[in-house]
Amino acid sequence: MKTILYSEKYIGRLSLSNRLIVSPMQQNQGTPEAFATDYHVNHYSRLAAGAAMVMLESTGVSPNGRLFGNDIGIFTDDHVAPLKKVVEAVHAKKTPIFIQLTHGGRKSWKNGGSRLLAPSPIAYDDEYGIPEEMSLSDIQSEIENFRQAARRSLEAGFDGIEVHAAHGHLVHQFLSPLSNHRADEYGGSPEKRTRFLRDILEAVRLEVGDDYPVMIRVSASDFVEGGLAPVDVAQIAASLEPLLDAVDVSSGGLLPVNPAATPDGYQVPYASIIKQYVSIPIIAVGKIYTRALAEFILSDRLADFIAVGRPLLDNPEYIRSTFFTTETETVGVNSN
Repeated sequence: MKTILYSEKYIGRLSLSNRLIVSPMQQNQGTPEAFATDYHVNHYSRLAAGAAMVMLESTGVSPNGRLFGNDIGIFTDDHVAPLKKVVEAVHAKKTPIFIQLTHGGRKSWKNGGSRLLAPSPIAYDDEYGIPEEMSLSDIQSEIENFRQAARRSLEAGFDGIEVHAAHGHLVHQFLSPLSNHRADEYGGSPEKRTRFLRDILEAVRLEVGDDYPVMIRVSASDFVEGGLAPVDVAQIAASLEPLLDAVDVSSGGLLPVNPAATPDGYQVPYASIIKQYVSIPIIAVGKIYTRALAEFILSDRLADFIAVGRPLLDNPEYIRSTFFTTETETVGVNSN
């Protein structure tokens, strides 16, 4: 008998055959010039087994925003062709694929003389060092980089875009009062701290149109007093809902601070809070590794989709072998 886990649901105009998504995970296999390789073609093709949708790993929108020296990027037109090969390999398995667009901000890889940028000159830690406070010109340049990345994403054939606003990267740095001490139109009140993300989403929409799926990944808690809390992030998501088709809910990363405990499904309460504030789909992630837990989350309407990550690195068939256990349940699932 089919249950919610195996039911169809839309993200924007895109129909997904079940509620299981491959979460974005860094592979550190890009070239020094940030090009995707045959590794990525093979890796993402294998991950598509049973999933309703695959999320590509964090992809840099500018040279100074890569997270690591072997990250992939989409900051030149030359990056499109290698990424298109990845898209085609996943599409060959009848599976949609989204790209995650990212700028690391103060957590970017130090690349020779590249500038380390952030909303305010506040270090993540001693290793990264103190970043430059972005000028208004810098801010507009990075918004344009996201727009151009969206254009290239369409050219590469991706089925949707996720703007990375989590894990302490640049957009998250603007959202949190702990890392954004600006006194201009991009800092201060929650509305002003949200402006950078809003401007990015509006720029992306100019390129992709209203019907193309666009979502954000958020960190629902900074894990320290004075930082972002789930209700704060829920209100941010609600204010941006007209520009979005889904919200992917994670946590942490702004500071070198870990949660007190990480039991199975530990981030689901954050997802459930944000779900109360928006009508668009919510994606839950974080140690949701069994069918029973996934069904509970979906049936109790705590989230609309389940993202699975780390087990797939050891077993690319994990989604199909763990969540689809009978012939009846796999009917209609991409055969790969």
